[in-house]
Amino acid sequence: MTSEQTPATEENTGPRPRRLTYAAALAALEGLALAVGGVWMLVEGLTGAPDDRRSAVTGGITLVVLALLPLLAARGLLKQKSWSRGPAVITQIMALPVAYNLLQADSVAIPAGIAIAAVAVVALVLLVNPATTQALGIRGPGRAQNGKQ
Repeated sequence: MTSEQTPATEENTGPRPRRLTYAAALAALEGLALAVGGVWMLVEGLTGAPDDRRSAVTGGITLVVLALLPLLAARGLLKQKSWSRGPAVITQIMALPVAYNLLQADSVAIPAGIAIAAVAVVALVLLVNPATTQALGIRGPGRAQNGKQ
């Protein structure tokens, strides 16, 4: 290790755009929904009378673990960390097929599908917005450190 310090990055300089805050809020909302759903499935699996207790417990644990992705992404977005956009975008892309499947059902799941699709699309738009990209310090391909090509 050397005694030289790494120069400050442009990531954390400047105010956080509202778009970035909104994207973080949506990611956190998705993470909380996954966590609540997972805990509910887990509790039902352990205390209720599910058709398959093992599947209910496994599904609940899986949802709780999956909730970590958007929650960590939301935290990173709030702190303007460039790494956080990838997990946030992945979460939205994963939500779209879930929303599509819910929309295909002939049940009360249709409003949930509409809500999930709307949140995913809005979050994707916010995450790929140029102001968000700039606030996170993400440069396009072929761009040098100082902005020269």
